Amino acid sequence: MGIVVVTGSSGLIGSEAVRYFANRGFDIVGIDNDMRREFFGNDASTRWQQRQLQNELGTRFRHVEADIRDDLLIKNIFAEYSGDISLIVHTAAQPSHDWAAKQPHTDFSVNATGTLNLLEATRIYAQDAVFIFTSTNKVYGDTPNRLPLIELDQRWEIEATHPYERGIPEEMAIDQCLHSLFGASKVAADVLVQEYGRYFGLKTASFRGGCLTGPNHSGTQLHGFLSYLVKCAATNTPYTVFGYKGKQVRDNIHSFDLISAFDHFFQNPRCGEVYNIGGGRFSNCSMLEAIDICQQITGNALVYDYKDTNRVGDHIWYISDLAKFQSHYPDWKLTRNVFDICREIYEANVERWSDVAVAK
Repeated sequence: MGIVVVTGSSGLIGSEAVRYFANRGFDIVGIDNDMRREFFGNDASTRWQQRQLQNELGTRFRHVEADIRDDLLIKNIFAEYSGDISLIVHTAAQPSHDWAAKQPHTDFSVNATGTLNLLEATRIYAQDAVFIFTSTNKVYGDTPNRLPLIELDQRWEIEATHPYERGIPEEMAIDQCLHSLFGASKVAADVLVQEYGRYFGLKTASFRGGCLTGPNHSGTQLHGFLSYLVKCAATNTPYTVFGYKGKQVRDNIHSFDLISAFDHFFQNPRCGEVYNIGGGRFSNCSMLEAIDICQQITGNALVYDYKDTNRVGDHIWYISDLAKFQSHYPDWKLTRNVFDICREIYEANVERWSDVAVAK
């Protein structure tokens, strides 16, 4: 059936893509170098996921230890498979606001230059392949914070009569706002993906994700809030809530639902598309609501403190408007809400978390 190339193949979205398309009959080339461990420490390492994929899939999955910033190496990989490549799912990234501010050159080289390397390799060696990029809602910077919001008991909400009541659409401007350096590097990559679609006619899409989550996430304090929150509740690890009274709202999409959306695009691709993708109104929560859910699922009272200073560029309220994607692909549906996701994260990882705690 062809080859699917997945970057960041041991991460949350990458590993979900590997399993999904392997089960569809494709052979998978996974590009990963466990750089998440360098970003966030040993607890964030994705090697455990790499081993699981190799054990589960055998010869259907080839792991390539490679850095997407290495242009020559990426070109060599693409040249090896060339016209057999049907799909590229690009999930590799530096994903943290805070980490980007510490090392701007590394952040930009991974997020922007790495994406450029992959696009060029696709253009040269696999022009007929579909290229899907995991972008982010952070391309909109802090513009969503200008929306008229109402403070409720446990969350911020938008006015019911506002045009964005069902969520934020792709038409929201990305200019004249504070992005964070991470947001800026992802903007560069996002626009490159669009340009290779429009200028060169490649079948590309940028999926601007809300909170991407699921049981395969190696969540840490700096990235992967829902996974990390469940982990903290399960292991009695103290947690810190940053700003907005803990009432900031995010939509959360399970990694399977996201890859299902990727598959719908793959089967009927377009050139240079942009989609906001997330849990929408079906799956969203505030931080306080997420804490309540995690306590209910684990049976533990979460130990947490509150810092009044929010993270730079952080959103107060963000829910994705899914109308554009659903109008293009009406058969796609969300299958898991926030409670379902948290329960699945807990059940899939509680034993592994306990084993790691004992080992320490």
